[in-house]
Amino acid sequence: MHVGPPARGSDLGAAGMAADAEGPRVYEAWKGSNIFFLQGRFIFGPDVRSLFLTIFLIVAPVSVFCVLVARKLMDDFSNTLGVPVMVVAVVFTLYDLTLLLLTSGRDPGIVPRNAHPPEPEIYEGNNEVGGVQTPQLRLPRTKDVNVNGMNVKVKYCDTCMLYRPPRCSHCSICNNCVERFDHHCPWVGQCIGLRNYRFFYMFVFSTTLLCLYVFGFCWVCIVKIKNAEQISIWRAMTKTPASIVLIIYTFISVWFVGGLSIFHLYLMSTNQTTYENFRYRYDRRANPYNRGVVENFKEIFFTSIAPSKNKFRARVPQEQGFQPRSSGGGFMSPNMGKAVGDIEMGRKPVTWDELRAVTQVGDLEEGLSNRNIVDDKDGELGEVSPDLSREVLASGSVEVEATTHHRLSSWGRGRSWETTPEVQAVAAAVGETSRMGSGSGSSIMAPGNL
Repeated sequence: MHVGPPARGSDLGAAGMAADAEGPRVYEAWKGSNIFFLQGRFIFGPDVRSLFLTIFLIVAPVSVFCVLVARKLMDDFSNTLGVPVMVVAVVFTLYDLTLLLLTSGRDPGIVPRNAHPPEPEIYEGNNEVGGVQTPQLRLPRTKDVNVNGMNVKVKYCDTCMLYRPPRCSHCSICNNCVERFDHHCPWVGQCIGLRNYRFFYMFVFSTTLLCLYVFGFCWVCIVKIKNAEQISIWRAMTKTPASIVLIIYTFISVWFVGGLSIFHLYLMSTNQTTYENFRYRYDRRANPYNRGVVENFKEIFFTSIAPSKNKFRARVPQEQGFQPRSSGGGFMSPNMGKAVGDIEMGRKPVTWDELRAVTQVGDLEEGLSNRNIVDDKDGELGEVSPDLSREVLASGSVEVEATTHHRLSSWGRGRSWETTPEVQAVAAAVGETSRMGSGSGSSIMAPGNL
């Protein structure tokens, strides 16, 4: 019995599913500078090693307190203090470390990158290509967005190829756009943004309370020794040097974490971020995000945390039918004429004029060669050179023809190539010229002419 071949569509579907199943996961193909643990379940910044220093600065003094101070209080004054002092210290430390992990090990609100830039909108002058006037398209550098009745400018990110949402900024350390970007904290090794700001403040505030707790019970231990032995406070301090060291350490630390807690308390009450406070100075103009003290605190602590926009463990989708779009004539970057290096990443800038000059030299060299001009098969025009194509620019009902480069542009978007009658005529003329040249050459070299 003859069994027909399976449908072509089913083969393509099965092949596509197999490709998806074998493709890399998002965290494996991640373009940012982040570091992932446990197969994408935890995401940290590139400076995650500083997290171990932070853990040490918390655990070490608490361990000294439990072994040398709380234990002495438990042994010598068990009738009044006892075990609760040590238990509270241990539990509070574990709570503090949990908040630290929730701050540093989760997506802070990263905006996924676009594979292609948005469609250009602004026509700026004309560019003559092959005798044809081509209108130049430029992405506007900023856009106006209405927030609570006020206009807010959002900027275009060249790295992520998107217009950043309001309050979003690109972190030069993690190389990501982060929603409600506050700052990049080196102590937790992560950006502080929309999805982890709550835990960051709780961590800083709980660390402040832990410092005050250790500071206070070290003094309690000194006073207990003074009263029990009927000696001066200075003699009592010499009896417990660990308490003196911890008092100095926590006194210095509380100025840092305590001051940070008060500063962020002010920011939350006015609904600002650290980035906005230092850059925009809302004390000099209206803050479009300020909804009152109560509503501002409710927004931070009593609203549900938005789900992550990134599925780090998902497979990277395979683009179907991607082909390059013209980059020569017809489109301009918002940074045209300016340095296009990623300034936020500190790379050496390269100007668009230099890139354009290199591209034009390459095209001139290709135009002088006879490679890949026409593939004439059975009297019909087969494949036209990639340097001859059409890009349709919508401006009313006008269609303008433009030459395109065969190189893949970072601004390109997949689409099929079309060959117009004008392009075919040009290609045929070039082919005829090539044949005439080759024919004359052969006639000169013929034996009869020698």
